Amino acid sequence: MSHPIHVTSEIGKLKTVLLKRPGKELENLTPEYLPQLLFDDIPYLKVIQEEHDFFAQTLRNEGTEVLYLDDLVKEALHSDELRTEFIERILQESGAHVNGSFQRLKEYLLSFSTEEMIQKVMSGVRKNEIDATKKTHLYEMMESHYPFYMDPMPNLYFTRDPAASIGNGLSINKMRQPARQRESLFMEYIIKHHPRFAGKDVPVWVDRNYDFPIEGGDELVLSEEVIAIGVSERTSAKAIERLATNLFAKQDKIKKVLAIEIPNCRAFMHLDTVFTMIDRNMFTIHPGIQDPDGKMNVYILEKGAEAGQIKITHNTDLQATLKEVLNVDELALIPCGGGDEIISAREQWNDGSNTLAIAPGVVVTYDRNYVSNELLRQHGVKVIEVLSSELSRGRGGPRCMSMPLVREDI
Repeated sequence: MSHPIHVTSEIGKLKTVLLKRPGKELENLTPEYLPQLLFDDIPYLKVIQEEHDFFAQTLRNEGTEVLYLDDLVKEALHSDELRTEFIERILQESGAHVNGSFQRLKEYLLSFSTEEMIQKVMSGVRKNEIDATKKTHLYEMMESHYPFYMDPMPNLYFTRDPAASIGNGLSINKMRQPARQRESLFMEYIIKHHPRFAGKDVPVWVDRNYDFPIEGGDELVLSEEVIAIGVSERTSAKAIERLATNLFAKQDKIKKVLAIEIPNCRAFMHLDTVFTMIDRNMFTIHPGIQDPDGKMNVYILEKGAEAGQIKITHNTDLQATLKEVLNVDELALIPCGGGDEIISAREQWNDGSNTLAIAPGVVVTYDRNYVSNELLRQHGVKVIEVLSSELSRGRGGPRCMSMPLVREDI
């Protein structure tokens, strides 16, 4: 392995990917707390695990090495000092230092093996797990008022968002919603302390301590020289500009960053829910992100004349802009659902545009989006379908569920 992270496109053959198998964190979802935990429904754990296993095996069948988030975290926390430091930080970010239960929870979590400790942190800690005789605060005794010391992290199976591979480095992201902000701490520890990554010259282009949010579902590596980032419900323009500034200052391969503005709403939470790359000159798109004339705001960010300065060019034709920056004469934008108003809205809601390219012209999609899948096949795309009845309840598709670590160059 020449470098532990190497991603210079969205479509190069996928060699190594990071996944998170759905776990008991999903069984700590209840109707009352769905909105704050960013879910619309409660998946059936047994079936969602079967579907996710099918997804992982599909990738292995295509020659991809599959790594799991919890395994990497366990291997990164290889000393008592690291275990303790990690628990102290996750408790701090969970608010335990505010509610008076910090030391009690620290002792409880450190009493487990590393593997069990990580699963407990991910699935959440209920108040009824602590011996009642040890509770000293009013809120601890009121289990019916709020049942958790530490909230579960049900969105963890969407590994795309907490961090994003760009070139030989990555962004470790400050996430927008409180329910997800702790997730990127796992990747920080993996990069710093896991033997696969530690000391391997993995630059962090922007870290999770920056003031403004950015999420991996908005970050698309179009080529060795161009990345696209959505200005969305979850990613701010200020974070995009900071990432672009850092990239231009710290490396010389990426020349342009496209900032693509999409509507600010839950259905279109990330750019990759409405726009993904399939081949060198082929993309899926949800028509709902464009105005009736097919226009939308696209900004090209380039290195300015002086250090730290950014040159910004505004366009309104996405297709023409992509042809320009990718240096192609022809470029197809394939509409989700074939452009039918009802079908496209239904299939986009179930991630019809959230394709995962595993090689040029080869994509993994949800089976339920049969109209979009058939349209891709008509354009010569090899479509590999995976099961989706429970996975789709989290509002993310194959791209959302995967963080590429290594792709072949194209």
